[in-house]
Amino acid sequence: MTFKRVLHPQEYATGHKLTSDLVGIGFRLAAPFPKDQPNIEDTLVAASIEGVVREDFRVLALLVDWLEIHIERVNIDRLTKLVCLRDEKLVRAFWASIAHWQRTDPRMKKLFKTRPKERVDLIPGGSDYLIQRKGEDERFARSPLRVASQTLRHRPSDILGPTELAQKHSAYRWRTVIGPSYRADMWAVIEANPLLKANEVAMRTYGSWPTAWKVKRDWTVLNSSRLRRPHSRTSH
Repeated sequence: MTFKRVLHPQEYATGHKLTSDLVGIGFRLAAPFPKDQPNIEDTLVAASIEGVVREDFRVLALLVDWLEIHIERVNIDRLTKLVCLRDEKLVRAFWASIAHWQRTDPRMKKLFKTRPKERVDLIPGGSDYLIQRKGEDERFARSPLRVASQTLRHRPSDILGPTELAQKHSAYRWRTVIGPSYRADMWAVIEANPLLKANEVAMRTYGSWPTAWKVKRDWTVLNSSRLRRPHSRTSH
């Protein structure tokens, strides 16, 4: 059977599933840590949809705080592809604004290009009044998304730090070791289940089959002893 690469989830998480996934990438919410570790970019995009489209500003505030702490561990190439597939102006404006905020990171250039032609208000019809009274949120100043100050609370203590998250989320840990990439996610998947075939690894990480095959090969070279069956002892 020919391998067909999957680039995005069939649907983005909402409700209790989204809450669980957010906890899984380090949001301090009232839910247990999930058994299955969520994909980071899938969860970030789902959170942005929840925040700007469904107007859950609590989730949006936590998302912005998470990005401030962990943006270095995000696969920006994949995130950009996911954002490009969204039709909502608010979603595109949000992510382009994050790119503007973090513009010292050269990876953000492509993400910034997803911006709509004109600036968009986070709160349609109410942003002018709020901005006149309170000013703009400095993180979004002169960005594609207009956000009034104090609309999104800033509480980084509600987000797990890098050390703690690396202990709980294996893909995050591998991204810390070798950089935010499909390859890092594949190492995490194989580490959890060494018997997976290359095509299964690729499917679970949205990666390509050739990359998955190489990671599987490299992992086997370094961990061949884990795959050997124990030899039976013979009596003398």
